[in-house]
Amino acid sequence: MDEPMRDTPELERELLRRGVDQRVAGSERCARCRRTPLIGERIYIYDRGAILCELCRVLDHRPPVGSRTMHTPAFGHTMRITDQRAA
Repeated sequence: MDEPMRDTPELERELLRRGVDQRVAGSERCARCRRTPLIGERIYIYDRGAILCELCRVLDHRPPVGSRTMHTPAFGHTMRITDQRAA
């Protein structure tokens, strides 16, 4: 009965590692410093889809193609209750 107990911590570590790797793979990172921008921070998009954070933007003298604000992972997946009663 000791065998399954010895494998449990190793299995837990592997599952945790796999979950973290999957989460990191889907997140956006700064192309220069590899930092994940904070929620609410402005990020700048350059040609070929490169993203730079607020801190690294000052180091790049090219104008960005666009910019946007970082949102939470739940952005766009939450419900908004609207008042649909007749006025």
